[in-house]
Amino acid sequence: MKKLLPLLLVFLSLNLFAQITKITGKITSSESSLPLNSVSIKIKNKVTGTISSADGSFSLNYNGKLPITVVVTAVGYETKELEITSAAQEVTLALQPQTVTLNEVVSSAARVSQTVLQSPVSIEKMSLKAIKENPSFTFYDGLQSLKGMEAVTSSITYKQVNTRGFNTTGNSRFLQLVDGVDNQTPGLNFAIGNLFGASDIDIESAEVIPGAASALYGPVAFNGLLSLKTKDPFTYQGLSLQVKTGVNHVNESFSDPKGLYDFAARYAKAFNDKFALKINASYLTGVDWHANDYTDISTTTAANLRGPNNPARDALNIYGDEVSRNIAGVGVVSRTGYEEKDLMNYNVYSLKLNGALHYRISDDIEAIYQYNFGRGTASYTGSSRFDLNNFVLQTHRAELKGSNFFVRSYVVAENSHDSYNTRSLAQFINRDWVKDLNGNTVAASAADDTWFTRYAAAFNGTATGVTAANHSAARTFADQGRFLPGTAEFDQSKDASIHNYGLSGAGVFSKSKFYHTDGQYDFSSAVKVVELLAGGSFRNYKMFTNGSLFDDKENKIGIKEYGAFLQAGKKLLDDKLKLSASIRYDKNENFEGNFTPRFSGVYTIDNVHNFRASYQTGFRNPTPVDQFIHLNVGPITILGGAPSNSAGLNVYENSFTAASAAVFGPAVGAAIAGGTPPPNAIAQNKDLLVKSNVAYIKPEQQRAFEVGYKGLINEKLLFDLNYYYSTYTNFILNTVVLKPTANVLAADGSINPAAAAEVANRTTGAFQLYTNATDKVSAQGLSAGVTYLLDRGFVAGGNATLSSFNLGAANINNIAQFNTPKYSTNVTFGNANAYQDFGFNIAWHWQSAFDWYGTFNGVRPGRISSYSMVDLQLNKKLAKANTTIKLGGSNILNHRVAQAYGSPAVGAVYYVALVFDNPLR
Repeated sequence: MKKLLPLLLVFLSLNLFAQITKITGKITSSESSLPLNSVSIKIKNKVTGTISSADGSFSLNYNGKLPITVVVTAVGYETKELEITSAAQEVTLALQPQTVTLNEVVSSAARVSQTVLQSPVSIEKMSLKAIKENPSFTFYDGLQSLKGMEAVTSSITYKQVNTRGFNTTGNSRFLQLVDGVDNQTPGLNFAIGNLFGASDIDIESAEVIPGAASALYGPVAFNGLLSLKTKDPFTYQGLSLQVKTGVNHVNESFSDPKGLYDFAARYAKAFNDKFALKINASYLTGVDWHANDYTDISTTTAANLRGPNNPARDALNIYGDEVSRNIAGVGVVSRTGYEEKDLMNYNVYSLKLNGALHYRISDDIEAIYQYNFGRGTASYTGSSRFDLNNFVLQTHRAELKGSNFFVRSYVVAENSHDSYNTRSLAQFINRDWVKDLNGNTVAASAADDTWFTRYAAAFNGTATGVTAANHSAARTFADQGRFLPGTAEFDQSKDASIHNYGLSGAGVFSKSKFYHTDGQYDFSSAVKVVELLAGGSFRNYKMFTNGSLFDDKENKIGIKEYGAFLQAGKKLLDDKLKLSASIRYDKNENFEGNFTPRFSGVYTIDNVHNFRASYQTGFRNPTPVDQFIHLNVGPITILGGAPSNSAGLNVYENSFTAASAAVFGPAVGAAIAGGTPPPNAIAQNKDLLVKSNVAYIKPEQQRAFEVGYKGLINEKLLFDLNYYYSTYTNFILNTVVLKPTANVLAADGSINPAAAAEVANRTTGAFQLYTNATDKVSAQGLSAGVTYLLDRGFVAGGNATLSSFNLGAANINNIAQFNTPKYSTNVTFGNANAYQDFGFNIAWHWQSAFDWYGTFNGVRPGRISSYSMVDLQLNKKLAKANTTIKLGGSNILNHRVAQAYGSPAVGAVYYVALVFDNPLR
């Protein structure tokens, strides 16, 4: 500390005696000549800036030499740059209104600011203006209108987004950043939509990179990137309020209309252009969409015999009925399940609190501390339907940034609180009330067997007073004492199971976290020959499930990974051609390192036509669950694929394939039945067994080629076209093996008879192992988009995407499912001021039908029908009151749409909103 003090004093003295230039001026509208409030005035390539006051005037102090360039920006106006050559120079600017900025500035494509026309890869942007005019219920819902964007709704508070195929309801292949912070939950390993993100009134922009972005953003950006940026408190000051109320469940036979409420407040203030703060609070609440598809998906029943009267019925959104038994003389019978509405907490909400402190240490350096607290309830479709109930996610972020660098550290921590698995919940409730034939309630461990015994007795006519050979009567008899939804017994059983974790309950427990540090530096001004950018990152996972998922009650589970990248760019041919190359190296402590290069070129003709081509690579590290799950579920142990997770078990090295055991067992049984002594039968058939060759898990891989064109014609028409072709290998999958205690192979390399005997006697251990498939598949796609500025402020836009998947010679069971419609389109039309401050915006989305594969349905196909949705908003600006009134709706035609098999069907949301925005100086 004593050594640091003199350095600090020197630094302060240098600032004190630096030349101070005071820049003043006034900003007006060229259209009305009236002063413009809250216009951003920033010094180019510096962090220093200010905003204009109510009379349009501004004052800005700069410590440095002239000349400098100031950049003047305002929402709804063109951006201006002006050179300041003298301290006495008065800045007077009249900004030209601009309906839409077609050549937006983006920063995600190359990690430096550039125009969207010059981006080396495909990129989409939702600007602040587009966010404000978005017709959907939330800005996040509106992301689906972007070209190539896919969306899946599991809940009002949880929508999952993706690009370029391999879609899931929990997408660990797609990176979502909020102010540079990875928004994933450490235990689930994916972002839960915008449940813990930012409120609509604090979002400044959203940028999307479709496809592999690992070369610059690391392993999570396998399928793409969504980068959300919130508003800077220096630039966006004042008080903003949003009050939105709506209604859903309109014209539904199973529910009356329900209210939706969304409240948000934001306050930001800058002091002397050195220190600024902002505070955000938002709360959204409503009654969730119901998952009530009762289609019988029983795998033991022929399709023509399925339905509500099927004794083995396994309804899609009824849980507990997947427990079934083949009863001799009766057939396959399933237990009576519970509908999802009786198990799930449909009273969902999202609470988001945020505070940030910004301090400009100098004209070149700014320090930031930000804290985010999110708590909410959402329904999530995974291998079951999960209730993320009162789930909490917190982030702390500290950052130091300048015009050419940043260093950022943050921690993301979760608490699952009252979350649970609804399928397990139904099964546990079903084991709390079963009675034996004498009317005594049996232990939970005997409940299923006893229930089927009662059913068999009733059906076979041995139960007094029950009609024999009648499935309905037998079920009624077996269900005697069943806890009915809404009763005290049901609620008590439900609550007890929710708060019981691991194999003995339905509760989900996780207090996991990860620490992350990353940074980058732009060497371009120093090198000058080329544009040179370098950066790196380090992440440390600290997992804790208290033994409910990982073997971590005593053994701490941690994962360290790091990465670094280098990017170089050079303009050639009179700056018409821009070539870029980047290389990134990433290392996870459990896997070999990965190099991910990217090469790109952009050729510009007449500053309006831009042709691009790129080669990109991507990889995805296995998630902590893929690596370290260690869960004994009775008949089988689920084991993650990190080598240390199975240390001492010898299961990857010494086991038989389950498929070969399924052939060996019946063959031995048939031989014994034919009179062959068991030892001889085993010896004769042991060569049917196959030693497993299961590799430890490793990262998935992708290679992608892309070509595209972006053109801006007459400053009115923006056209974008791109084609990509990608190949994928090493998809993560599960395989089942049987492990004997004896060595699988004898000394001569043949199958060991002792190990074969263990298989025959069913004394082996069964393991479900995480590993990779060697199969190779490919996908390709074509997208086109157009935006046209019509007369009098009208804007029309549209895009279309073709997505194609090629399985080739791969085994469909060994690869991730594509889960993407072949065709999708979007059309938008609007005007922010169509007539006397009345505006409107309308968006139409359509996509073709496709088959959805997911673990919820045992990776069997479920049809997603083609559908269209229309979102509409009408608005009126009350300029003197700084208020906008919005009237609108999402899916206004009220088509009930299921976007993933087993997830709820989404209907209309109709809303009215008041947005108050009172900027201050």
